[in-house]
Order: sequence, then structure tokens, then C-alpha cells
Amino acid sequence: MTGAQSATANPNLELWLAFSRVPGVGVRTRIELLEHFGSIEAVYGASGTELEHCLGGRSEAVRAILAGPDAKEFARERAWLAQPGHRLLTWADADYPPLLRQIHDPPATLYVLGEPRLLMRPQLAVVGARNATPGGAESARAFAQTLAQAGLAITSGLALGIDAAAHRGALEAGGVTIAIAGTGLDRVYPARHRELAHAIAERGAIVSELALGTPPAKENFPVRNRLISGLSLGVLVVEAALKSGSLITARLAAEHGREVFAIPGSIHSPLARGCHALIRQGAKLVETAADVLEELGALARFVQQAPSAPEADARPRDVSASMRRLLDSLGFDPAGVDTLVERSGLTADAVSSMLLQLELQGFVTPCPGGKYQRMS
Repeated sequence: MTGAQSATANPNLELWLAFSRVPGVGVRTRIELLEHFGSIEAVYGASGTELEHCLGGRSEAVRAILAGPDAKEFARERAWLAQPGHRLLTWADADYPPLLRQIHDPPATLYVLGEPRLLMRPQLAVVGARNATPGGAESARAFAQTLAQAGLAITSGLALGIDAAAHRGALEAGGVTIAIAGTGLDRVYPARHRELAHAIAERGAIVSELALGTPPAKENFPVRNRLISGLSLGVLVVEAALKSGSLITARLAAEHGREVFAIPGSIHSPLARGCHALIRQGAKLVETAADVLEELGALARFVQQAPSAPEADARPRDVSASMRRLLDSLGFDPAGVDTLVERSGLTADAVSSMLLQLELQGFVTPCPGGKYQRMS
């Protein structure tokens, strides 16, 4: 992990911090100012007339730039950046992620907790529903494990459900994972992911363009999603409803010219409908990690072929014949006890007893509404 950042290491640190807070100026306009003047020093050295020409009628923004940074305003930022592994990555830095430069509205500054050079790694975004099904979380975790082993960094949003499963899968594989936060990096959201966030910062990076102290707010997360897609070669959607942030991320990925992948699900599941809609719109249907690497291998040259799994009987061999019969009746769609009694011909007491045993052995998992779902 890199060391602390100081004003000595970056003499323009306060200029960048002030620039990120200029009122009335959007993300794209900030980049246009930097491109027009050539450097952050030149922006703050420009005359009022030059700034008025570039900013039009945004007099408040002109006055803020002419006034320059107020050193007292950034005490919190200087204290945060003085800690090991804390970095403000700027548009002028050589290690600013090149893929992120290509999107329409890249941020001028990024707060990074962890190793910023990992943002240069080939990345795959894995996103999906916060209220994921057990099967969806299992898929996200398994895909992330295999793809991390193949050399891709797994990028997601640190949210509940699919995001957390993807981060954990990459960590369990000994790979790299990157979390894009929708808050300032001096807080963790959701709070229950504090331990997970610590592990990600140790083995990867947590990134945010939002100022320290920024709380979770609904409007921050769609903005955050453009960074998830912008940093990545492609986006894999595991589970998503028809109206969800995951579909926003997929749409942004398509706009950025990135690959979009979707895992199909049960036609009865509301969380499969978003993925099915993406597939109808041209996303690649994927069933294995090899399907993803087939598309991304040429783009990420050092990514290895996904390790193949041995062929196996889909039915577990260490259970009784009656339990196998029940599993065959269950399939991979959620079903209730009454349905399983009808399909299997077993009694209700027998089905209930077997489901408990199969759950303890990890072959099935309970779902809302008193139903059960088979685990792959």
C-alpha cells in the first residue's frame, strides 16, 4: 500500500481540493477548463476575463477560482491524506486510470483508500440487486472468484447483496477487488460492511469522487455508477429488477463502449427480468466465467483462461435416494412444501424433514414466502 500524501508530495493539493468544490461547475466543465488552460496552476492563474469567457455567466464560479483556496477549509482533507494508504488522485497524475479518461464526464479528482495503481488493472464490474436471492449471491461470488483467479480486478459498489458477494469472492480467491463508494471515504456505507471495506482497502482499493463527510444520498449512487462502468472493460449483471441501479450501470457501460454481460434466471423471478431485458437489448448471455473471458481476453492481454471445473453429476451423491428425489423435484426455482409434496409424492412431514437436512448440508436455501431453492 502506498504511503501518505502531503502538500510536499503534491504542492498543488489545495488547488485540486478547491477546484473540486467550485460552485456551479459540473464535472465535464472542470475537465474542459483543465484542457483549455493546460494545468491546474494555469486555471488558478487565469484572469477574470479569461475565466468569464470559458465559464459564461457563472460569476460565482469565476469569483471562487479568483479567490483561490482557503487553507483553513481543508484541514479535514489534509489530516485524512496524511494517513498511510490515503491518496488524492488527480487528472494531472500519470497513474490516473486511462479507461476513466475516455468517458464523457470523468472526475477531476478521486479519493483513494488503498493502492491507486490497482486502478490501472483490467477490471470487470460485477453488479446486481441489493436484495439478492441466495442463488444470485452464490453466482456473483463464484464468478468473481474465477475471474479474479484469471487476473481481472473485480469492481463493484460495496452495496448489500450482489456487490458484497462479488467483493468477497474476489478476496477469497486471493485476487484484487475495487469498491466505488457513494459517500465520502471517511465513512462506510452500509455500516455493516466496515469489516469488508477494511479487507478491500488492504487488498485492493476503495474509491470515491465525493468530498470527505459526504453522507449516503439517493442522488449520489447513479453518479457513482458511471465510475464503476468507466473503470471497467465490461459490466456483468447478475440479478436486477427492471428498474434498478444495475441497469443504469449497464446502460452507462454501453454508452462508454464497454461490454455488457447478463446472467439469465428463472422466468418467475422479478430479479431476472432486468437481466433478460439486457439480453434482449444485445447484452451477452453468460453461463460461465469462460463466456466473459472469451469477450474480454483480447482486451485484457494478461488475463488467464478461466480454470475449468471437473464434470460432475448435478445431484449430490452423499444423500439418500429420497433426498435426491426431492432435489430433482425442487429444481432451481423456489418452491414451497405443498408444491414439493405434489411433485415428489413424499409426505409433508418427510419433505419438511429432508429440507432441513438438505439446508444444513448446503444443498438448498430458504427463500421468502416459506419456499426453498436448490443451490448449484
